[in-house]
Amino acid sequence: MGRIAVAAIVSSWVIPISIIGNRIVSEPYMDEIFHIRQAQQYCKGNFRSWDPMITTPPGLYYLSLAHVASLFPGMFYLKAVSSFPEVCSIPILRSINGILAILCSILIYEIITNLRPTLDERKATVYAVVLSMYPLHWFFTFLYYTDVASLTAVLAMYLACLRKNYWFSGLLGALAVVIRQTNIIWMLFVACSGIIDLTFACKRDKIDIGDGDASIKYLGQQASMDGAVFRSSLRKRKINTPVDTGIQPMPTKNASSKASISGAKEAHGVSLHFAQIMYFGLFSALLMAPLYFSVSQALDLFHSIWRNKPLSFFQAFMAFIASFISVHFFSIAHPYLLADNRHYTFYLWRKVIKAHWSFKYLLVPLYVYSWLSIFARLGKVQRKIWVLAFFLATTAVLVPAPLIEFRYFTIPFFFLMLHSHVDDYQSWFLMGLLYIAINVFTMMMFLYRPFHWDHEPGIQRFIW
Repeated sequence: MGRIAVAAIVSSWVIPISIIGNRIVSEPYMDEIFHIRQAQQYCKGNFRSWDPMITTPPGLYYLSLAHVASLFPGMFYLKAVSSFPEVCSIPILRSINGILAILCSILIYEIITNLRPTLDERKATVYAVVLSMYPLHWFFTFLYYTDVASLTAVLAMYLACLRKNYWFSGLLGALAVVIRQTNIIWMLFVACSGIIDLTFACKRDKIDIGDGDASIKYLGQQASMDGAVFRSSLRKRKINTPVDTGIQPMPTKNASSKASISGAKEAHGVSLHFAQIMYFGLFSALLMAPLYFSVSQALDLFHSIWRNKPLSFFQAFMAFIASFISVHFFSIAHPYLLADNRHYTFYLWRKVIKAHWSFKYLLVPLYVYSWLSIFARLGKVQRKIWVLAFFLATTAVLVPAPLIEFRYFTIPFFFLMLHSHVDDYQSWFLMGLLYIAINVFTMMMFLYRPFHWDHEPGIQRFIW
């Protein structure tokens, strides 16, 4: 067991599914059209060429160039290719995410063992494998999107910070920002996390000097609050138009006209989309359902609120008010959400949130319950200032995004899971089964349930 076992297990699904996916979906799909076209321009040496439909920095393309450069000598020697640009095929470019997904699983394992150094190796292996199956991360492993590279860079930055290699962490943070600009928020969050650790480490050192025996007791108490502090102590001695039908094209997604370029920029413009926080809380809690939607968790939350009646009741009341305001005034019906029926969010919006005018308000109790459960869980094992920093970082990333994309939830979800300290095998086993079921469903729908639009040629597929 260990990092080698994690890498082997993840490779066992990355390789075969990548082969199957490339055989069935042999042409670029959706945003891949722009990313692959841009990467191939870089492979030809056209570094001044830039597709205006792309709204992320070029970090993924630079990583792809390094990947292609590593493959070129061997492929040229075997006469599989005759020039460097020939290596930049769709399967090769997609394979960078497969490699990064394997590397990401190792990083997850290392972070778990750094945060919780006393955790059994077998448990750490199981936890890392289950997290590697997180549906959004898992699905985009097989496409040429920025999500896997972004998560890998952020986790690598965080691991370096946990190991107190701050200069290297800063360099990895710069790489993360070059892959996706919103990662500047996670760079700041990691910096805050490092400062929090250093601050409490300094306080601990003062206690060590002042009281030898008392410091041992203090360290034992802090270990339950923060695995990172415990680790460091041990190592001293890481378009707003409703759609009438479900089958409607979204021409601005694939068009190259000036109008579509302007639609692409506006689609990612800054907004005040506070409802995103509500969606993230419920979505994350559902993907941790064995932990958060259980009788024991509900009773624990109720008892916690009842023990601190005045303050807890006030906090819950304010949470309800904030949720209602967010849902009523700051829910954004983005044009892509309304018209692009290739995304699952299209159906969730129409069949759940917009099924009746009251439904979006009826979901408020679930939003509040999800966030209260998340705060209660994190509060048991993390310092309050860390929980606040996590919430502010998540808010800063999600609120400006006008489009509901579950892909945007990936990085905050991983930070949430890595710091929740879920210990029982049953919860992890059930989450693993849940992830497998979701992944099988979404990949089967993507590969084997294609459909056609009436007003646009080509095959369309269901995607997150």
